[in-house]
Amino acid sequence: MIRYIRRAAALCLLLLVALLVNAARVQLFEADELDANPANRRTTIARYDQPRGNILVGARAVTGNKETGEQLSFERTYLHGPLYAPVTGYASQTYGTTLIEHAEDGILSGTASLLAPLPFWNEFTRGRQPGGNVVTTVKESMQRAAYAGLSGRRGAVAALEPSTGKILALVSTPSYDPERLSGTGSAVTEAWTRLNASKSLPMLNRAIRQTYPPGSAFKIVTAAAALDARVVTDPDASTDTPSPYVLPNTRTVLPDEARGCEKASLADAIRVSCNTVMAHLGVEVGLAGMVETAGHFGFNDSGLRIPSGVARSNFDTDMSEDQLALSSIGQFNTTATPLQMAMVAAAVANGGDLRYPYLVDRVTTGGGDTVRQQGPRSYARAMSPSTAVQLQRMMVDVVENGTGSNAAIDGVTVGGKTGTAQHGADNSGLPYAWFISWAQPQDSGRPAVAVAVVVEDAAAERADISGGGSAAPIARAVMEAALEG
Repeated sequence: MIRYIRRAAALCLLLLVALLVNAARVQLFEADELDANPANRRTTIARYDQPRGNILVGARAVTGNKETGEQLSFERTYLHGPLYAPVTGYASQTYGTTLIEHAEDGILSGTASLLAPLPFWNEFTRGRQPGGNVVTTVKESMQRAAYAGLSGRRGAVAALEPSTGKILALVSTPSYDPERLSGTGSAVTEAWTRLNASKSLPMLNRAIRQTYPPGSAFKIVTAAAALDARVVTDPDASTDTPSPYVLPNTRTVLPDEARGCEKASLADAIRVSCNTVMAHLGVEVGLAGMVETAGHFGFNDSGLRIPSGVARSNFDTDMSEDQLALSSIGQFNTTATPLQMAMVAAAVANGGDLRYPYLVDRVTTGGGDTVRQQGPRSYARAMSPSTAVQLQRMMVDVVENGTGSNAAIDGVTVGGKTGTAQHGADNSGLPYAWFISWAQPQDSGRPAVAVAVVVEDAAAERADISGGGSAAPIARAVMEAALEG
């Protein structure tokens, strides 16, 4: 009898050991997979059992939370949702997170180790802290000026502080209210379907996720390349460019919409926006030189994050000379986000030193203690200081005597460049209107702001008038808001 009891006890012990081994296997090797299983509601319930931290503009929270009285206890709310949607993104119980809500989710949800009282605290306790806060670099008055200027038209505005890289405004219109996507149920799914079906693409962040042909605004990059490569040594000297200009190795004629482009100087070509001169200079710089300069400004960088990912702005690295000529005036396959073109203006304004753009100034605990601070850092030396000084003078001339007069501000040094980008089959679409600019108070030693504006549905009678007429007034309003302090 005792023998059978021993056998039963041994079997029970073996089963207990097997149970413990299996439990350890699940906890050590399968926990993450089980947590991520869509059928596991416990993770989702835990995620929404406390309020998220807030996203701040200045000292003001532009997000919030409301109690639902349901299993998912807290739901995200947004103050002035359409105004700040290109900054915050959405935090949805149904569709996940985007933009800052996604990039800083660990802080906002309280799971980030930075918020823990001790190292590895969250890992040991498998818990989380109260949600932390994310303080943005955005200036409310500039955000509002950009949003009002676009007036719901398809387009975008990006504004930077050239000396630091802080993103002061980031607007995309038409916009949407992210709060409509926050919860669950039929109202949320209907809003999602309606927003995704809209031809105006309101959830597309045009400021950082949409690329456009930059048109004549790209001529600033070509001018920088020509000056740094010493293809042009005197920007006021005549060039040997005919008007019209026959693209290399082709019979294709490139015309000028502006007058006075025959053998125009680089300075005059920037002021009145001569296609022929700038296309010819791009060919003379050569493919390698143009690719290198464009890269210094941020083109072809697929890893740019602010902290959300930014679409790659493109300048082809393998082209024939005729394609290079068109690329050098912002056409062919050259494309850019509005943020990228703001970086171009900022590099000129900041003496050639391009600072890395960033949207999050700092993150804090729920109680306001800073746990991470973002500081300025250099992205690249986009051009030599002497080239930057010459381009500053030329961009000021555009505003004072050229196509950018609508951006002028009394008592302020303003530099700009208009642009109209053709697109569509046989250029049948309405041109995109561009304006890039920077402003510096005359009593200041550094620029206050650099701005890029694109308006998709602008009418234009000739190249650059659209940029000066449709986009420049928006840029002026944003710059004025920046200068108000």
